[in-house]
Amino acid sequence: MKDDDIKKSPEESAIPPSDAPVVDEKDAGQEIPGVLPLLPVRDIVIFPYMTLPLFVGREGSISAVDEALAKDRFIFLATQKDPAMEDPKSDELYTTGTVAMIMRMIKLPDGRLKILIQGVTKGKIVEVVEGKPGTHVRIERIIEPSVKEDTLETEALMRASREKIERILSLKNMPVEILMVTENINNPGVLADLVASNLRLKIEEAQKVLEEEDPMSRLTMVNNLLSRELQLAEMQAKIQNQAKEEMSKSQREYFLREQMKAIKHELGDIDGKAEEADELREKIKNAGMPKEVLKEAEKQMRRLEGMHHDSAESSVVRTYLDWLVELPWKKETKDNLRINKAREILDQDHHGLEKVKDRILEYLSVRKLKDDMKGPILCFVGPPGVGKTSLGKSIARAMGRKFIRISLGGIRDEAEIRGHRRTYVGALPGRIIHGMKQAGSRNPVFMLDEIDKVGADFRGDPSAALLEVLDPEQNNAFSDNYLNVPFDLSKVLFIATANVIDPIPPALKDRMEVIRISGYTDVDKLAIAKKFLLPHQMEENGIRSGWVKMQDKAILSVIQQYTREAGLRNLEREIGRICRKVARGIAEGEKGPFQITARNVPKYLGVPSHILEKEAEADEVGVATGLAWTPTGGDILFIEVSLVDGKGNVIITGNLGDVMRESAQAALTYTRSRADQLGIPKNFHQRQDIHIHVPAGGIQKDGPSAGITIATALVSSLTGIPVRRDVAMTGEVTLRGRVLPIGGLKEKSLAALRGGIMHVIAPELNRKDLEDIPRHEAKQVKFSFVKNIDEVIAIALKRNPFRTERKKPSPKTASAAKRAHAGKPLPAKRSAPAKKTAGAIKPRKAR
Repeated sequence: MKDDDIKKSPEESAIPPSDAPVVDEKDAGQEIPGVLPLLPVRDIVIFPYMTLPLFVGREGSISAVDEALAKDRFIFLATQKDPAMEDPKSDELYTTGTVAMIMRMIKLPDGRLKILIQGVTKGKIVEVVEGKPGTHVRIERIIEPSVKEDTLETEALMRASREKIERILSLKNMPVEILMVTENINNPGVLADLVASNLRLKIEEAQKVLEEEDPMSRLTMVNNLLSRELQLAEMQAKIQNQAKEEMSKSQREYFLREQMKAIKHELGDIDGKAEEADELREKIKNAGMPKEVLKEAEKQMRRLEGMHHDSAESSVVRTYLDWLVELPWKKETKDNLRINKAREILDQDHHGLEKVKDRILEYLSVRKLKDDMKGPILCFVGPPGVGKTSLGKSIARAMGRKFIRISLGGIRDEAEIRGHRRTYVGALPGRIIHGMKQAGSRNPVFMLDEIDKVGADFRGDPSAALLEVLDPEQNNAFSDNYLNVPFDLSKVLFIATANVIDPIPPALKDRMEVIRISGYTDVDKLAIAKKFLLPHQMEENGIRSGWVKMQDKAILSVIQQYTREAGLRNLEREIGRICRKVARGIAEGEKGPFQITARNVPKYLGVPSHILEKEAEADEVGVATGLAWTPTGGDILFIEVSLVDGKGNVIITGNLGDVMRESAQAALTYTRSRADQLGIPKNFHQRQDIHIHVPAGGIQKDGPSAGITIATALVSSLTGIPVRRDVAMTGEVTLRGRVLPIGGLKEKSLAALRGGIMHVIAPELNRKDLEDIPRHEAKQVKFSFVKNIDEVIAIALKRNPFRTERKKPSPKTASAAKRAHAGKPLPAKRSAPAKKTAGAIKPRKAR
């Protein structure tokens, strides 16, 4: 066949069909030269009687092909040991190879050659003759020993090989023509070579078969390889059948995934699910769960292993186990038991608050002596802005514990605390267990913020669910609805915060140790502003240290004229406003440092927001100053009483509650009972209408502590004697004139100080509360403790009405009282004009 014919018919170089004629073993007797061109091949071992195309691209290989075509078309094919070698040496080739004949050749456009070769016989390299451009080898032809083809052993071995080939073909749905070819071969060596050339063997395995010279041994070797191939084919068919049973027509992707998993499992690889299960078991083992919890976890683990991993129930159980292993059953942080260091940290973070600091240090001291003590349940009660929440963070830092905070404001669902049962879709544990998981230790500082703002509706009462959480005798086995196993909360330091203690249910209040945090005095605010607020706002607004210098009088001016609060939030806002003004000035090119004085504070903050009430600038008749307590701290309350002609009606206005209205009725009854001693007519209530009013009618006011204030204003209005403007009072009055104790004396005295009032009248039974008031505040305020209303009137009025004539008022006294009630000025000896009061009372003659 000429080269021209090959060029004209390139399509003839394709692989011949499986039923193409094969070179018969008789062809082995043809003359083969002793020296042949060498063609190294990679990734394949060529067997005799094997026909296949090859692409030739290396320069030496192209030269070898050209030389073979120019002579007798014989060429020697040897397989490379390393397929990556581009120019292999003689020692990098297997010595046993195949003599092949080049059947056809085509030159490709890229310069490579495509040849069709057919193996002729096996040979062995004896000597390598190096040359350029190609390499030649001297070969020794391998003559196989003759085999008796009609023996039982030979027939059995060949028949076994054919049967295995038939079974493999049936499993792989391959054409039966290959089987027909093998049926026509009677030589065991030729059959072995044909089968080996069609199996996908590794290079080492194929070369081992090629090097075996004995036909029976070679066929035995190939038969073993066929057995392995048959097992693989059967396993592949089994895998396919298993996957088909679990899939539907629309689940092709799912089928492929299952096939991969089955292949990995049968090949001995660790299945992903098994690996995940082993990892989860290890986590359960190392979680440190109590016995009853570990028993439940192992039970759920067995359930999980028996489920299909794509089922919905499987994901529920897996999520539950994840929660169990991630909770801190035994993990704890080590407490900082150095009392002095803890005190130093508390003082660094907060000014004052001595009661709270002492309680924390007491706990650490006992913890140092007794390792297994239970955590206390504290409740900080105080107005907004006094540092309740930040104090919790400071406590955690001082103790070296993790800090977790949850806000209870507005919660109305019990499940927020105890969680949902696992039967619900999307069920999760409550906020307590969430917080413990987040903390990662079983002894954190756990803050329950705004506990007084917990609500209740048809979904349950969260405050009732907190009873178990905040009970040291019960919370060592707290049961969340989701976990349904006990969890120990006894090591947790719970801190609750509230603005008002009254909304908290009594049962819950009884489980907590209430620590009241009062508002700050001006002196305290000044110290806090200098130490904390001003540096913080300078940093927040990008102002360097030294650019702003704020005098103490300027800070006090901001405190007294721009804020009126128990806490510090508004003060920090106002200081922030000053810092922002300074930052703007710096950005516009002004040069510092900026001096902030009391005089130029309005330049930064504008007109003062708070000034002293005008009513308190002078002593007035029928106007008394009271002290009130609100959730935001203490406040000043003015109570006005005016008399007008009428029929004895009592008018009470000012958005007052029932308790305060009852206090007004009690004050009126007391005044009527003391009419003779006060020098007023007994029937004054029959001819005069009494109007009691509390300004700021838009604000709801209630409580009994305004009783003595109403009584004082009423007596002043009836007697015409002004009330001292520098005196404020608080206390509950009874019908017999007794003064009963009240609450919040510290907050009320702070309000008096903010209003510029330095004299406070309080019940005698509140004298013990002086211990709660700081010394510098107690020194500024004069406290008068009284037992009955007579003492209050004697102190609060400009003149003691009980010193006047009891039997019959003199014309001079009656005239003065008449003028006072008519709004006329009092005699010159009185220090301040009386407020105009309608309705004069003409004293009657004593009977």
